[in-house]
Amino acid sequence: MPKHSEPQLDPRAPLVLDTKDLPRRPGAMRTLTRVAPSPADLGVEMIGVPEGAELSLDLRLESVSEGVLVSGRVSGPLAGECGRCLRELRDELVVTVQELFAYEDSATDETTDEDEIGRVRNDLIDLEPALRDAVVLTLPTNPVCRADCRGLCPDCGALWDDLPADHSHQQVDPRWAELRTMTMTEE
Repeated sequence: MPKHSEPQLDPRAPLVLDTKDLPRRPGAMRTLTRVAPSPADLGVEMIGVPEGAELSLDLRLESVSEGVLVSGRVSGPLAGECGRCLRELRDELVVTVQELFAYEDSATDETTDEDEIGRVRNDLIDLEPALRDAVVLTLPTNPVCRADCRGLCPDCGALWDDLPADHSHQQVDPRWAELRTMTMTEE
């Protein structure tokens, strides 16, 4: 992507990291601890981090020859619903983030595709794509409230846990339904 068409990063955005005070020599390091609001759609269909929820960032920014290596932990609340019984789920998310952000005009420009690696732009790093990848890859696509959740009765939709042990629905093949009504009128 040509440099003039790259979107400008806002240094005040909560998930944009400023590296101006990080020397550009391999081994230089600084830590960053901050609380930031969660961006929208940080999750999968049935579970995710609620938009605006507080994310705790505990990160290390380290200069390497090609850019800045960002590593650390991000934690925050999770909300969703059980894929079996549809009960509300609440949990805590803790993910590990480790991503290289290449300097402008580094050798990675020639060896990687534009969207393959994050970039340091005007001494700023946009952490949101790396955070989104880390969170989405960690979350289950079909979360459950507990491992032995029995879910819902497929016929009446009631929670199996709330139903008596002998709960059942008599299934009549629709092709025999007329015969059943005939035998009932004879009795």
